[in-house]
Amino acid sequence: MAFPAPRGFRVTFILAVVIAIVCGWPAEATAQLRTRIDANGVEWITNPVSGKAAAVQPLATTGEAPASKSAAPSRPSAYDDLIREHAAHYDVNPGLVRAVVQVESNFNASARSPKGAMGLMQLMPATAQQFGVANPFDPSENIRGGTAYLRQLLDRYDNDKRLALAAYNAGPGAVDKYGETVPPYRETREYVARVNEVSDGEEGAARPRAVGTIYKVVEIRDGREVVTYTNVKPKK
Repeated sequence: MAFPAPRGFRVTFILAVVIAIVCGWPAEATAQLRTRIDANGVEWITNPVSGKAAAVQPLATTGEAPASKSAAPSRPSAYDDLIREHAAHYDVNPGLVRAVVQVESNFNASARSPKGAMGLMQLMPATAQQFGVANPFDPSENIRGGTAYLRQLLDRYDNDKRLALAAYNAGPGAVDKYGETVPPYRETREYVARVNEVSDGEEGAARPRAVGTIYKVVEIRDGREVVTYTNVKPKK
């Protein structure tokens, strides 16, 4: 029997007994509960004795709050000011930064991945060190470091957002290995697509594209007046 549990979940004797009662396990089997983390970073509690499956949700426990990507604060907008501040400093679109935060951690400042990525923008230890992030679980430090890294990647790939995001997910080495294209990794391609999907609307609202002067053009076509608009100055 296996069911997902929050990261950092500690099985106590009382919890084990409650699970045994709910699932119908023999009392002696509770002592054999084991935990593991799968390839997707989900932690499971398993009873190797029973092959039964049951839809049992993990019970709440005291102690530290879980730090999984699925656990989000009730007010993701609490980070908007920090996102705007650091995005402006590094000249990165705030809609893009916010989308990366959402996809990376779902606005959970305590998130930690099995590979060691930390905080809102899931900084790896080496990246945190590179950008002087002393506490990657501090929202301001994390967003600053993650935004600075995004700026570095955008500069490296001539502001190609897809390549910058691919490098953020898989590393610049992977992007360069495949001739500066999005690597053929399913996780990376889904990541790039998801961040783009989330950021498209926000970017348009956050930073309208400047179009310069708009010219009104009136033409006579088939005996009737046709009005069009263009940003290219009409020839006289």
